[in-house]
Order: sequence, then C-alpha cells, then structure tokens
Amino acid sequence: MRIPIRRARRGRRRAALLAVGAMAGGLLLTAPQQATAGPPNLLTNPGFETAGAPGSDMPSCWSKSGWGNNDFTFTTVADAHSGTKAMRVALTRRVDGDRKALVTENTACAPAAVPGKQYDLSTWYKSTTPDVSVTVFRREATTGAWQYWTDLQNPPVSAGWARTEVRTPVVPPNTDKIAWGLSVYGVGTLTTDDYAMEEVGTTPPAPTCTGTPEQCAKGKWEVIPAKNPTRSMHAVVLKNGKVLLIAGSGNDIAQFNAGTFTSAVYDPANGSFKTIPTPVDMFCAGHVQLSDGRVLVMSGNKGYPSADGTIGYQGLKDSYVFDPATEKYTRTNDMNGGHWYPSATVLGNGDVISFGGLKEDSTGNVTAEKFSAAQHKWLPMGEVNQTWSYWGLYPSMILMQDGRLFYSGSHTFGNGTPGTGASVYNYDANTITDVPGLRNKDQRDESASVLLPPAQDQRVLTIGGGNNETNPAANRLTDIIDLKKPSPAYTAGPDLPQGLVDQGAGKRPQTGAEGKMYVSAVLLPDGKVLETGGALHDRADPVFEASFFDPATNTYQPGLATDPVPRTYHSASFLMPDGRVMSVGDNPGNGTYNHNVSIYTPPYLFKGPRPQITSVIDTQWVYGDTQRITVNRAIAKAELIRPAAVTHSSDPNQRFVDLPLTVVNGTTVDLNVTSNPNLAPPGWYMLFAVDANGVPSIAQWVHLGGAPALAAFSGEQQPAPHEHTFADKLGPAKKNPAKRDSAPVSPKIAGCDRHYGTATLCVPTVFPAEVKNTPKARCDWLAAHKYPQRMKVNGSDPLRLDPDRNGFACG
Repeated sequence: MRIPIRRARRGRRRAALLAVGAMAGGLLLTAPQQATAGPPNLLTNPGFETAGAPGSDMPSCWSKSGWGNNDFTFTTVADAHSGTKAMRVALTRRVDGDRKALVTENTACAPAAVPGKQYDLSTWYKSTTPDVSVTVFRREATTGAWQYWTDLQNPPVSAGWARTEVRTPVVPPNTDKIAWGLSVYGVGTLTTDDYAMEEVGTTPPAPTCTGTPEQCAKGKWEVIPAKNPTRSMHAVVLKNGKVLLIAGSGNDIAQFNAGTFTSAVYDPANGSFKTIPTPVDMFCAGHVQLSDGRVLVMSGNKGYPSADGTIGYQGLKDSYVFDPATEKYTRTNDMNGGHWYPSATVLGNGDVISFGGLKEDSTGNVTAEKFSAAQHKWLPMGEVNQTWSYWGLYPSMILMQDGRLFYSGSHTFGNGTPGTGASVYNYDANTITDVPGLRNKDQRDESASVLLPPAQDQRVLTIGGGNNETNPAANRLTDIIDLKKPSPAYTAGPDLPQGLVDQGAGKRPQTGAEGKMYVSAVLLPDGKVLETGGALHDRADPVFEASFFDPATNTYQPGLATDPVPRTYHSASFLMPDGRVMSVGDNPGNGTYNHNVSIYTPPYLFKGPRPQITSVIDTQWVYGDTQRITVNRAIAKAELIRPAAVTHSSDPNQRFVDLPLTVVNGTTVDLNVTSNPNLAPPGWYMLFAVDANGVPSIAQWVHLGGAPALAAFSGEQQPAPHEHTFADKLGPAKKNPAKRDSAPVSPKIAGCDRHYGTATLCVPTVFPAEVKNTPKARCDWLAAHKYPQRMKVNGSDPLRLDPDRNGFACG
C-alpha cells in the first residue's frame, strides 16, 4: 500500500502529535516527497499541461465552476509543482459562495466511477486561506444529471507545495461518473497541480457468521433482568455512556399529587439503575445535549387535565441542566412561558431554540425561545425573533447545513400546522416557507423523522404516523426529501414493512394499508436506520415489526427480529456506544406502564470480530481539522453519531456525520472533520470505525467544538463553515401572524376523553373505525385493552359508556 507523506495538523491536533514523540515530529517536519507508485490515475490532463480548445482560457478537461457573490480570477500559471503549468484561483472579495476549477462534467473528461467502490483523491497545492474544501460531484447514470455529492476535506494553509489526499465514501448506486476539485470560499489564492484519482482495490474478506443463521440475518432481541425503576418518558445517552431516563410523574396523576418525580441513570457497564431526585414534574418536557455534555431539560407538566375535560395539560416555565458528572439537576432561569411538549434543537453555535407546546393555561404557545450557550440562560423574548406561529406539540425541527430549520411535518398531537405540513424556517429572515409533497400531512401524529446518514447528504426520512383525534389505523407511508434540491419537495418512498398486530385477541398479520405510529427510528453505525416498535391506533394495538432502511438504495430490509415487549406510547429506542440498541417504555391508554428493558444486537455484530480503535491522539476536535486514529485492522469508513435525546418518536438532533478518511498505512488513519458546525453542532459524539462489511467498533467519545486555545500559539487559521445554496428556490414565504399571546388549543388535544376514570387513563375520544358505535362494542374494546372494569364517570357521559346510569363506565 502507498504511504503518503502527511501534512501538518492545525491547532490542538498539531500539539497532540508533537506530544507523542519523535516519530510524530518526523511526520510533521519531513519535506513533502513524491508518493510511491500506485494504481493508475483515472484523470485526464491531471497537471493542466494540455491546453483547452481554441478560444478557451481553461486547460483541457477543466472548467470554471462556483456560485455566489464574489470577485474571482482563474489563471493558468507557470509556478508548477511539476511540468510547466498549474491552476491558480483567487477570490479578492466575497460575500458568499465559492469558486473552483472542476474536472469537466462530460463523458470525455469525467472519470468513470463504480457504485460500491471508493476512490483516493489527491492533489498538490499552495494556499493563503484555510477556506478551501475538496468538493465532489456525481452523475446519475439513469438521467445523466450532475449533482453535488459531498465535501471531503479542508486542507490547511500552505506557503509551499503540499500534498493532500482523501478517500471518498462508497460511491452511491446509480452513479457512473464523478467530478471534483478544490473549492475556495474565502478571500485568498489557491494554486493546484498534479491531481490524481485512484480506485481503492482491496476486496474485503467475506464476513463469517458467528451466531445462528437467523441471528446473522435478523439480529437478536433480549430482555435484560433489571427493570426500569421509573415510568420514563424520555431517554438521553450521556457522554459517559450511561443513559438518563426521565419520568417526572410518569403520566401518573397519583404520583403528581404526591409530588413524587423521578429520573434514573442506567449504567450498561454493570446493568444497574440509580434513581435520581428530580425537582419538578419533567413529564413531557423537552431536552437536548449542550456542547459541554450536560443535558438541558426544559418545561414539563404544571398540571393534569381537569376531571370534566374543560382544562387540558398545563406547561411549566421551569428549566434545568443535568450534569452527568454529578448526576444532579441544577436550575437555570425560567423560559418566557410554559411549553408542555416543546421542540428542542441545538444550533451550530451551541445555542438551543425551542418552539411549540402548551402554556400554563393549556393554550398553544406561539413564542420562540432561545437558550444562549454563551450566557447560559434563556434570552428575554424581545431578544429572540418571533413569527407568532404555533408549531404544535414536539414539532420536529431539524437543523440544515446553512443554519435554517426544516420542520419535517412530524409532531405528536394535533393536525400539524396550516399549509403543506412541512416548511423551512429562516431564523435570520424570520420567514416560514412551506415545502410540498408530504402525504397525509394530518396523519403524522407520532411519526418519526430523521436526517439520513450521512448528514452531509441533507436528506430527511419521515416514517408512518396516525391521528389521535380521528384515530384511524396508522399509515405505512414513508416520505423522503432532499434538501440539496433548489426547490425541495417530499417524494414517496417505499411503504413501511408490515408485521403482527395485537388488538387484544392475540397477534395477527397486518393487512392493506395498516402501518404504525409511535415508531422509533435509530441511526446505526453501518449507515442504516433501524425502525422498530409502534402501534396501529392511538395508545393501543402494538405492532411487532422491525426493519432496516438503507439510505443508499431507499429500500427497507424487512423481517428483522422483533422486540418481544410492546413499544407504543411513551416508548423509546436508541443507539448505545457498543453498537447495540436499547428500548424502554410502553404506556398504553389503560394507564399501565411496562418496565421491561430490551436490547437489540444487530446482524453486524454477528459478522465476526469487530474492528478496534486502538488510539485517538486527541479527543478535543476542531471544525475543519484532521484527526489521527489507529485501528487494529483496515476500516472502510468512520463517523460521528450524536448521542440520543429522544421522546415521543422525536429526536431532531440525531445525526450521523461522515468523516472522510485518508489511510496513512493499514492501521493509521486520518479523519477529516467538517468545517461546518451546522452539520455537526458542538458537543460530545460517539466515534465509530466501520469495516467494509459494516461491522462497527465500540465507540470512542470525542468532543467537537470551536478553535482550540493553542491555535494562536501555532499560528494556524481556522477554516470558516463551507455552506451551500441548497433550497434556494423555495416558494414565497408565508405571512406571519400578528403578535398574539397564544393559539387556541382544544383540551382534547391529547385524544383522551377525561369524563372517565383518572387523568392517567386515556379513553379514546374517537374509537377505531372497526368498533361499532354502541356501548357494548366500546366497552368490549376497553375490556380487551385491559382498562379498569369500573371507571368513574366525571360529570356527563359523552361516549354513552354508562347506560344504566350508575356513575361508572362499563360497570
């Protein structure tokens, strides 16, 4: 294998290399040399030596490319690394955008690429700006259309000739050619020469099944001996690998009335649970990881609905931070209002923005809230841009690569927001623009939305859902949107696979259009999405089914092993640092709670030995940096996965960030970190190394953040975020509502008729369509779903469940 000479690392990375001894110092100080012979170069005219066609001012097979408001020049110069020519691109003024010399996107010049293969891209360069990126485009084989693929690396400033090399991700299906070049997106000059593109030819050994054939194909679930001690509604994977499970009152009005609020910390190292004192009722709060690894928990439950149903749930203003080191909550300042079921999205600067939920008086909260990372407090309302829009309950707000927010159309209760069901919110411009294509937008209660792997692809998957107000059978819909498009729109994906459903009379196969709500979607280190759990109706009828969604092919792999425990309302599934998935919770309408905990071992852990990350030189990572790790054997890819903070099928901060790699030798690998914090907001991440068969290592924890303290000492400049003009041809923005205090919300927003039993019970306002509109049929349904045999009637009897008028439903 070729061993390229590596470039100097910037900032803290450089200091870490110096600290490891003479060998690392030698790597830094050795002058660049020619690489040893390797596979054939697939590029035409890699050194700009062949002139272009008559009248062209660009060398053959090279084109001027770029976008934005900037002043630039392209010049063929004699200051070459080898031969007589090189290419210089200069930006003398920049507002936005970039410029690049790009391999010409045509059949004659662009090299062929094979789906499933990887390629090493390299060039020699000089630069006066750190704002340089290796940018790659791909051609769709079926249509011949070219499109942006990804940014791979930020080469550092170099006054003399230096060589940079980086490996592409696996070429996606339906790709036949790629084109690439170095983008300049800051004021300065970049000179390049001697480009190369070489196919990575090593064929990995076939995996060996280490389990039963069924385990190797479907994975395995097991229910651990220990029980979850809380009625947890929320799950957060902490930076130390433990799991915070938050219950508050646990949707139990008796606990609320007693002032008993709980959390627990699960330690997977020994399988133990530790109960944590909890200051307020954090039932149905919002939560998000702060950049330092602490957990911001906002709002919660100030009060349960009244017995007659005239008052709904009420939100708290309270806000707390949970510290994994002390395992204690400390209070921050209050939010500007209550937000029962708020969103929580971390931004590229570490701030947190929150929308929606119910106020203290059960009306809909229309104010945006922002938590300042620098000031460590919620900002006054007047310091936060306001559209006075009501976003609903747990609206899924996903951070885009340019800092805007994408509302996916997933939410928890209600019929979504007026319009198409999905939209882009531009905080700086304070505008909301609808995005089309989401099917059945008013049946997306408890659907799941995830930013598909890798985050650089900017595609969002939305799965299933229902409607707790009308209570139809949950749907099978899968919709996908590519936010790199100029005018992005959801397109239909494959239907969700079907499984077995238990409607109170034993399991039966799902039929027709039956899908599920309360679905969990988990990003896995092999780049697939596990969807698991769910129910056919609101808080009832669990579905036993699990599948993998493959973003590379937009297909599901059905028929995986299924969690033996029902996972419906108030359940959660999430990735653990060891690559397994943990599932907790189930809180059906009859008020019970399932304390069993399940662990899923995916098939990739039955494919033989795992790769190991044997060293990480520096765990404090900087945007645009290159970080060196060692592994015990060859790997195909590496990524950062943000730890889960999930509730009610919602974790809008979940993301998988690709780390393009450069192989120094078989076991020493350099990982290239994005310069864009909107792709990977600051914080602690799980670093996985994955082999060619998709088998992941156990994760190492690394922290990604801003410029290091040693940057000034090293004299290195830090690259700026490389953002793109995706979604730049949206339709007209909607007119924002006038300033208002709140939005009206029905006390029945939760889909429960409160005239029966306690507030912990949820007798459906609307029964499933197959239940006849008679007292007997409804009472039979309630009995089959294990509701209490006698539920006190609170006032009137709108569902006619007390025909003998003895004051008890179905008594």
